[in-house]
Amino acid sequence: MIHWNLFFFTILKAVLFSTGGFGPLPSLHTDFLINGWANEQQFAEAIAIGQIAPGPNGLWVVSLANLSGGMIGAVLGTVALILPPFCILIVRKFYTRIKFYSATQGVLDGMVLVVSTFSVIVLANIFFNSIPNIFLFSIVIISAVLAATKRVPVNFILIASAVAGLLFLH
Repeated sequence: MIHWNLFFFTILKAVLFSTGGFGPLPSLHTDFLINGWANEQQFAEAIAIGQIAPGPNGLWVVSLANLSGGMIGAVLGTVALILPPFCILIVRKFYTRIKFYSATQGVLDGMVLVVSTFSVIVLANIFFNSIPNIFLFSIVIISAVLAATKRVPVNFILIASAVAGLLFLH
């Protein structure tokens, strides 16, 4: 049984202490697995849905909340995801006074580095802990090479990868 207050505050904590997009991933991955709210497959599906769906990258959090908590989870995830930007409006007033200090930029750069590193580690964990499949590995490698060449639009790569996964992995 999910304790909805804990569920909401877990998502809120992850979103508050991240830089957006996939920033909440390490925290949510740890907390959701420990509490038994989600498994590796649900994380993979939520991330895939977030990448294919139009809009900001951070919306994968709502997909994860829906996969693990149903409609109530989706609503709580949405509120937890939207609340921090409103807090940023308040913080913005104070930031304009300190943004020119080098220490301020150093702290922000450090946060981005830490979140990026944790995100790569967690994504690698999700990938390697999912069902081993040479076809899945091939999709990842081909997608990465195509994205690196910048000759194929990323949206096309995502859609083609999703279609290939649906056709050949299920």
